Amino acid sequence: MEELRKLLELQVNSELQQIVISNQKIKGGVKKIHIRPILLQNQLWFQFASYTEKQVFHENLLKEDAIKKIVMLMECYKQLQLESVSVGATVLVSKKNTVTIKQKKKKDGGTMTNLSHNRKKRYVIEPEEKAPFLVDLGVITSQGQIVASKTDKFKQINRFLEFVRDVEDRLPKEREAVIIDFGCGKSYLTFAMYYYLHEKKGYDVRMIGLDLKEDVIAHCNKLRDSYGYDKLNFLVGDIADYKDVDHVDMVVTLHACDTATDYALYKAVSWGARIILSVPCCQHELNQQMKKGKKDNALSGLFSYGIIQERSAALFTDAMRAEILKEQGYQVQLLEFIDMEHTPKNILIRAVKGKAQIAVGERAKAGYREAMEYLGVSPILAKLFDEVR
Repeated sequence: MEELRKLLELQVNSELQQIVISNQKIKGGVKKIHIRPILLQNQLWFQFASYTEKQVFHENLLKEDAIKKIVMLMECYKQLQLESVSVGATVLVSKKNTVTIKQKKKKDGGTMTNLSHNRKKRYVIEPEEKAPFLVDLGVITSQGQIVASKTDKFKQINRFLEFVRDVEDRLPKEREAVIIDFGCGKSYLTFAMYYYLHEKKGYDVRMIGLDLKEDVIAHCNKLRDSYGYDKLNFLVGDIADYKDVDHVDMVVTLHACDTATDYALYKAVSWGARIILSVPCCQHELNQQMKKGKKDNALSGLFSYGIIQERSAALFTDAMRAEILKEQGYQVQLLEFIDMEHTPKNILIRAVKGKAQIAVGERAKAGYREAMEYLGVSPILAKLFDEVR
């Protein structure tokens, strides 16, 4: 590894752009490591970002320790790619730890890396765009500055759009995509989705915002008209009873209270929606059932604390919803999402329609059915699907 060490001594400095270590010798654990220089309190450090299947871990090291760690890591990985302002290098390590290094000088040099630890955050919708709905809703000023009291709101809108961006390629491109936002409220996110998908990305979308408050819907339609968003419509209606479309490609439901979320999920599956984004709220149903049917099991002592049972029931509710959606042929993720009322972090259920896999569906069904029996509960979403079997 001496040749590798010499390379690192020369290139691990402020001109380094990045190092990527990949291709594990033994699969599992950390899949890939990204290394970049950063400035902390006017001192040069090197940040290691280690990626597992679901998480990323960060560590900052000074040059000497960074080089030692890289050399040590290459005992377990087969490839290292280094890019600096002046040099590109590929390092390959064989099973017998034989090191091969290929270097190539960059003729014209490259761009110096921004070493600031707090680099400017890039948003899906930048404040400088002066998106009209963000101005009218008081999130940014007409000069493109974020209103201080609305900073959290601005970040939350963009966080949600990141979830949308991850799955937008599942929307149909050969025809109009139909999107419904149940319980849209003041419609910050409805406008944001339309602006992002239609105005910025050019998707042919028809979007419907649905809410029970007539004055809110009237205000949203007035804003819609002023922007000329002719394929965005806001209607007064209830989640459970809405029947004005025969198919929907994407269903969004944010903070629908208690079982209203279940009716929205059931509707989404019934329509064959390709994408479901749901942030549930007020999951009371299972907690009430657990109180009525107290069961003598291993969790009884833990559930003698009301707050523990309440929070556990909320988590169980969303976990069962996810498993039921898996049974229906969806690939499901439960992701953290800060809700729009600045309450503690909530869970976002993101489900994408995939190819039906009978074995996966059967395992999901068996799992949540066993959990239902153990806890003595019968969630409404399971009942809804049972009624159509």
